[in-house]
Amino acid sequence: MSQEPTFGSQDVRVLESQIVWSGHYAMRKLTLQHKRFAGGWSDPVTREVFERGDAVGVLPYDPVTDSLVLIEQFRPGAMRGDDSPWMLELIAGVVEPSESDEDVVHREAMEEAACELSDLVPIATVFPSAGACSEQVRLFCGRVSKASIGGFHGLEEEGEDILVHSVARSDALQMLAQDRIPNGHTLIALQWLHIHGEKLRERWC
Repeated sequence: MSQEPTFGSQDVRVLESQIVWSGHYAMRKLTLQHKRFAGGWSDPVTREVFERGDAVGVLPYDPVTDSLVLIEQFRPGAMRGDDSPWMLELIAGVVEPSESDEDVVHREAMEEAACELSDLVPIATVFPSAGACSEQVRLFCGRVSKASIGGFHGLEEEGEDILVHSVARSDALQMLAQDRIPNGHTLIALQWLHIHGEKLRERWC
């Protein structure tokens, strides 16, 4: 049985909100109070929240070949010791003003993988790091109708250098089981595919 959250947005008091840094993204400083589980209100607390907008991600799946289109690219935030900062990921992008999630899915699929998608199935809506970031990510699985496997893609003006891979569904799920998928969005999407993959293939074939 699902458990609904105890409180809602009406149980937070924002006492002060201020943009303290702004560049490609922004940092907001909040002073707030919230309801406590034991009753009453918390003392005022100050938190900095990174604001980078919302994003969508799509896991392209080809039911005919039973394979996935995944992209590989450098991620500076993943530089940690001897671990490789190049990640195997699903396709993703930031939602710009006036764009629908579906618009972004199709735009990013073409920009990052020359990948054309037909049907889209919602996977999940997640907050990757709600303790410090306002970003919400909506995830989808998309049916592949065309892809540029092995090609190099991405927008040069954004410094993107992307390699496109075709990965058998069984191989991707094995990587998942072996803890070889450190990218959170991709991990969630592959877990969803592990549960729904067979029925999805029957539906799309």
